[in-house]
Amino acid sequence: MSQTPPLLLVLSGPSGVGKDAVLQGMKTRGLPFYWVVTVTTRKRRLQEHEGVDYHFLPTERFERMRESGELLEYARVYDHWYGVPLAAVRQALTEGRDTLLKIDVQGATTIKDRVPEAVLVFLSPPTTEDLMARLRQRRTESAQQLALRLQKAQDEMGRTHMFDYQVVNDQVEAAIDRILAIITAEKCRTHPRRVRL
Repeated sequence: MSQTPPLLLVLSGPSGVGKDAVLQGMKTRGLPFYWVVTVTTRKRRLQEHEGVDYHFLPTERFERMRESGELLEYARVYDHWYGVPLAAVRQALTEGRDTLLKIDVQGATTIKDRVPEAVLVFLSPPTTEDLMARLRQRRTESAQQLALRLQKAQDEMGRTHMFDYQVVNDQVEAAIDRILAIITAEKCRTHPRRVRL
């Protein structure tokens, strides 16, 4: 399988669905992916680490990156900018490394347009009620922000048809196993995807 072209795997889904937990679980298993760290203009949360969870940038620096074409995709989400550094993705793929991006649904749409060979995985909650409970338990948003996230999450759940796969995150370890099964299937394709950036 190591001779197959490297994959560009996009993990997406609504806010609060557990993308960070799944990503952390995959890292804990020691999987040989290149984990692309997204850049953002939002403030760092207490449990987050610079260069691990995100690269936290001033808005001016982000705008320079955007204007100079340094971002594979970028989007404004909940009043903050997020983007994927193009050079990091390009280098990892050139080195033959399977590469994983964790981005929001809007960003995944952009990746699908720019890189049609990318594998898009939509992480969904078992139920809408479960997602609402997860968002409330985080306690990182005001009541107004929470209502906005819930509305956006419902809209995003209606866009699963744009993705290659859907994985229900009913338990983190089970969700990881399903994602690994997708990767195995992709590596076994008779006509492998060839990502060109």
